[in-house]
Amino acid sequence: MKWRIASVAFLLSSLCTGLSWLSLQPVLIRLLELGRRLVSPGTPDAEVLAQVRGFLPLALGLDLVALTLLAYVVLDLTVGRPLRSAEAMVEQLGRLELDPHLTPTQGGPLLSRMQRALQRLAEALRSEQALTRSQVESLRDANLRLSRAQTELVSAERLATVGRLAAGVAHEVGNPLAGILGYLSLARMKAPTAELKDYLERIDHEVQRIDRIVRGLLDLGRPETSSPGPVDVGSVVETCVRLVRAAPELAGVSVDLALEPGVFARAETGPLSQILINLLLNAAQAMGGKGSVSVVTRREEGAVHLVVRDQGPGIPPEVMPRLFEPFFTTKGRQGTGLGLAVSLRLTQVMGGRLGAENLPEGGARFTVSLPAV
Repeated sequence: MKWRIASVAFLLSSLCTGLSWLSLQPVLIRLLELGRRLVSPGTPDAEVLAQVRGFLPLALGLDLVALTLLAYVVLDLTVGRPLRSAEAMVEQLGRLELDPHLTPTQGGPLLSRMQRALQRLAEALRSEQALTRSQVESLRDANLRLSRAQTELVSAERLATVGRLAAGVAHEVGNPLAGILGYLSLARMKAPTAELKDYLERIDHEVQRIDRIVRGLLDLGRPETSSPGPVDVGSVVETCVRLVRAAPELAGVSVDLALEPGVFARAETGPLSQILINLLLNAAQAMGGKGSVSVVTRREEGAVHLVVRDQGPGIPPEVMPRLFEPFFTTKGRQGTGLGLAVSLRLTQVMGGRLGAENLPEGGARFTVSLPAV
């Protein structure tokens, strides 16, 4: 830009100097010729006249340089700076990197109008960018909520399917199992040898496992009817912790409580206790029976949050989508795959939510959210 202005200034100054020289040349030639006639050769005046004639080309050059500098300064102030400012604004508009502190400079009516138009365009683009960012954030949040809702709907449909299956199977299987357990108890009492008694105990263990699965199916098949009321969440937590401390899974586990006093949720004591005990046992098993589990209760924005955190390895990414799926377990034959499914079902029946996530520092966090009272 500056070289272009300099070239334009040089062309203008050359044109002005040339026109001036062409206009004054006849007069100067006549004056010099008249002086030469009036002055005698060899006199000091003749020498001065000769010096004047020799200085005319230098004066012409000095005039050209002075006019060039003057024209460059005037063009840079009136045209160059406004054009550079407009060019910077156009480049920022092209990159969508708009500087709000870039103000237009004065450069004549036309350039001023162009700069004001570019500034209005930049302000409009900034507003559109802010609106677009806000809409993108809203869409991202809506997509996240939709994804969560879709996951919950799929899980609820699976639970409903299992519940309908359980309604027709659990009662048919439960009664024979009760009879089998009774006969096994009698057989163990009358077993003549230790080996036979050991076999009967192994059979009893497997039948007990089948009985737990049937009870889990019955829990899944319960109708969605409940009568929740005000429940002191802190009291329920303390009671459940006292119950599970004697479990072998928590022999080497410490449970840290951070209970906000006076927190009441709209829930049922029995289902809430079942959910919390299941989460505590799962946390202890995830840590291998050693470590620390923290239980936190708090009230936020009309909801009560019951949080269980452990120091285990966390939930693998491939397990997370199927975490609440019925009969899905990572414990092998030691698990039924119904604990978290039943907990989710009970939480939904009480009008709440159950979620799981991994912590950045390690471990997993399960959050039960219930309506506050």
